Amino acid sequence: MIRIRREARGKVAGDGVQLAFGMWPGRGEPVIALHGLTANFLNFVGVAERLEGRRPLLAFDLRGRGDSDKPEGPYGLAQHARDVAVAMQEFGLGRSVVMGHSMGGFVAMALAAQNPELVERLVLIDGGFVISPKAGAKPDESVSAALAERINQLTRWYDSREAYREFWKNQPNFPPEEWNSWVEAFLDYEVAGEDHVQPKAKQSGVIVDLMEGTKIEEIIGRVRAVKAPITLLRAETGFTPAQSPLYPDSIMDEIRGYAPNLEERKISGTTHYTLVLGERGAKEIAMSVECT
Repeated sequence: MIRIRREARGKVAGDGVQLAFGMWPGRGEPVIALHGLTANFLNFVGVAERLEGRRPLLAFDLRGRGDSDKPEGPYGLAQHARDVAVAMQEFGLGRSVVMGHSMGGFVAMALAAQNPELVERLVLIDGGFVISPKAGAKPDESVSAALAERINQLTRWYDSREAYREFWKNQPNFPPEEWNSWVEAFLDYEVAGEDHVQPKAKQSGVIVDLMEGTKIEEIIGRVRAVKAPITLLRAETGFTPAQSPLYPDSIMDEIRGYAPNLEERKISGTTHYTLVLGERGAKEIAMSVECT
């Protein structure tokens, strides 16, 4: 069992790379946390605070993100899962509660399919599932546009961390009432540099990972293979309060068909971002990962 008394940061071996991590103290075995497409381990700082030491939380920067190594390749969901499996083994961890936000949910699902001996339970936060093409759902163009803009943003420079925070403060992703110290800590860590800063995420790796979302049958196959209990927490809206949710009520019956062991609930008043970094979402996630 890992024993820590205060927040710790460091690096640990993945599958041929070094992964940066953050760990917050608590009692018992740590919950493993995996972030989204362009994010970093501080995505979970609010969840860690709302756990209030009742469980340790161990969050990784996936390869190509944060302070982890940024090789030219390979990337993809299976590769991220291999990295996490090696890192967990380096820490001496066995069957664990694994949670993933957005793309991190897909990585968590891949980990459970590839290394079932490491996953006791999955907590997926607005991620981890797709629906089959036969469902006839039309792609959400606003989501595609938001992802394209986010990828383009990875090559931009900002005058300072303060300027980067102000950029996001003026976007609709974080409503004013949800702007808090967790969001600022996450954004400060997301960029590198001093006088001029730029997002740390490696654009080419992000693009490869984004394209993994088109491998629908492969993703569904992983879901069907997973035997561990799954909890899905859904945001009420999309990337912004004006967008439709990524997981609307209308697709849940199909998802339950792939994952009959699924429990799910929608968290009111949350966007895809504030579901993790907002007060209401962080409390709900903390309660979910405590229930082992």
